[in-house]
Amino acid sequence: MAKTSMIEREKKRTKTVAKYAKKRAALKETIRDLSLSEEERWDAQVALQKQPRDACPARQQRRCGITGRPHGVYRKFGLGRNKLREAAMRGDVPGLVKASW
Repeated sequence: MAKTSMIEREKKRTKTVAKYAKKRAALKETIRDLSLSEEERWDAQVALQKQPRDACPARQQRRCGITGRPHGVYRKFGLGRNKLREAAMRGDVPGLVKASW
């Protein structure tokens, strides 16, 4: 089980990313627009840098939905490898079968 503080930190990051998503997208579009002047693009770059670090979606960490484990998490299921295996053995994950050959 992950520390509660780490799980709460990830929740806070998710809220921050959602809060700044539109503004961030607009600033990035301004930076990419070559028809604007260099000064306008530079100002957009500075504004983007002044946003909180946690506004960047790349800082988010995928975590297991049950335990909060940060590594070995399957995107498709949102579970860590251990909990996914347990759920598959109970038959909770439809279409997932244990491989044997």
